[in-house]
Amino acid sequence: MPDDTAAQQSGMPEKPYAPSCDRNRDVILQVLRTAFMHRSRVLEIGSGTGQHAVHFARALPHLVWQCSDRADMLPGMRLWLDEAALDNLPPPLALDVAGEWPDVRFDALFTANTLHIMAWQQVEQLFAGAAGVLGPSATLLVYGPFNYRGGFTSDSNADFDRWLKARDPLQGIRDFEAVESLARRQGFALSHDIEMPANNRCLVFDR
Repeated sequence: MPDDTAAQQSGMPEKPYAPSCDRNRDVILQVLRTAFMHRSRVLEIGSGTGQHAVHFARALPHLVWQCSDRADMLPGMRLWLDEAALDNLPPPLALDVAGEWPDVRFDALFTANTLHIMAWQQVEQLFAGAAGVLGPSATLLVYGPFNYRGGFTSDSNADFDRWLKARDPLQGIRDFEAVESLARRQGFALSHDIEMPANNRCLVFDR
């Protein structure tokens, strides 16, 4: 009997699954190996299903990987984290960037595919919150699609942006220059802008 059928009959919830996590996790991991080489405590904003966290925490055992997301996302995420049972993967935090941030310090922050599904005000709140929880020597890494000099980097990104705005006019692919300026105002300097597959980027900021 397939596992998903057994889970349904037993009343157990099914683990959420995001195919994009499997597609991009290894290329992101290559960047993290260098960017977070000398870091120890990572806060992930918008952990979603938890798939990235499990993969990265398993591959980078020197890091304590702290997941976080809105409260409604945590039950599904816990299924991934509990199954992995990794010592460096603590229980996830309920965190809305527009709300109260934890009174804990980290030396790295990671977020993937979140800026374009937030309103710009929430993007500002994310960077302000990051400035509050990250120590004086810290790294902030943002993965996702970005526009440059006011233009899309591909037709697929332009289509994606139209789809986002049709769903919510406040969403959309962010301009790299606006994000870099925002990060700079919060005390973060861009150290690397790395081209990734599928018209995505990894922006690495250091404090």
